Amino acid sequence: MPLFDTVPSIATREELAPGAWLLHGFALDQAGALLAGIGRIAEQSPFRNLVTPGGKTMSVAMTNCGAVGWHSDRRGYRYVELDPVTGRPWPKLPASFARLAHAAAAAVRFDDYMPDVCLVNRYAAGTRLTLHRDHDERDRCAPIMSVSLGLPATFLFGGLVRADPQRRIRLGHGDVVVWGGPSRMRYHGIQPVKPGEHPLTGAYRFNLTFRIAR
Repeated sequence: MPLFDTVPSIATREELAPGAWLLHGFALDQAGALLAGIGRIAEQSPFRNLVTPGGKTMSVAMTNCGAVGWHSDRRGYRYVELDPVTGRPWPKLPASFARLAHAAAAAVRFDDYMPDVCLVNRYAAGTRLTLHRDHDERDRCAPIMSVSLGLPATFLFGGLVRADPQRRIRLGHGDVVVWGGPSRMRYHGIQPVKPGEHPLTGAYRFNLTFRIAR
């Protein structure tokens, strides 16, 4: 039996903007496998707090899997083929990750989506992700996909200009957000995560961000 034999009903899909969708609970059935995959990835490439080009340490801890990994230091933001911490290639993208990404994208008409990188973010209480847009990828129409696991968070979804109004969207365990096409370059972020305890992730929120980087 396939992992995803149906697409979300109209009731569980929410269109945020042209090319942008919230899929409520889409990853719930696969949460255990996804979290196990995160654990294996972190064993090979541990979580770390990166430094921005301006010298600030990011509050969100992160790692990567896939063909390349996203990295930041005083030299800038970029993708690198080797993990700077271990000196080895990044862990391979787990098959469970790829299947979920492909199915969620197809559910909102982004067919044949096969990401080559997944950023894995770990949020503790009080950590946040400032408003930004993803522009280090060659294809700026292929969708970004964000999968939420663990503690809830408030997702900021803005416009194509930083000063545009932002919509505040509560994301719970298993929710998936997909944005591409005309919405691909919208600004987005995460407000500070509130303290809590989740039965699967404890005091943390984990986020999988799928991209086509190359």
